[in-house]
Order: sequence, then structure tokens, then C-alpha cells
Amino acid sequence: MKLQTIDTDDAMPINEGATDLAVAQSLADAASGDVSALFDLGVAYSTGSNGVDCDLVEAHKWFNLAASRGHEEAGWCRADVSDEMTAREIAEAQRRARRWLSEERRAA
Repeated sequence: MKLQTIDTDDAMPINEGATDLAVAQSLADAASGDVSALFDLGVAYSTGSNGVDCDLVEAHKWFNLAASRGHEEAGWCRADVSDEMTAREIAEAQRRARRWLSEERRAA
């Protein structure tokens, strides 16, 4: 019996596609005005879950957007994330949030 070599270079973990899909769905829902989706994106970026790397600037952006639309927990999470960021990073997160809002207005 001859053993066959299996190429695993392009293999993905079974759940990776599902987590990418969850982030894509949250992005689509956020673009439709779903405040919970904005918060979920903040959680994903602050924890490095659902197929995204931990990125506090992105997390702050999404928490900021959710908080600006009345999501109370998002405001608390934004404050927690801010404690671990520099003033420059916070300014960048705010710029990204404003850019997202302006793009959202243009799409409407």
C-alpha cells in the first residue's frame, strides 16, 4: 500500500468561513442601520473574534457609532477600549467613524 501526500497549505479551519460570514453579515446589517450590528463589530474587533484581528482603533470606531445611536453598553465599551489607546489612536478612530457616517449618508 502506498501513502499519498496531502497538501494542507490552502486548508482552512472548518469554522473560519462561518466567522468571516458573521462579520460580513454584521457589516451589511450595520450599513442598514442595525445598532446591534455596530456593537457586535466593536466586540469582534476588541476581542479579535469572528475572524478579525484585535484592532482597538476599529473597535472604538464601531462602539462610537453604536453609542451615538443610543446603544448604552457601547458607550461603556468605548470607554474601556479608550483606556488602552493613545490620543492619536482615538483621533484616528473618530476620523474613521466620521468617514463611515459620511459614506453612509452618500449611500442613502
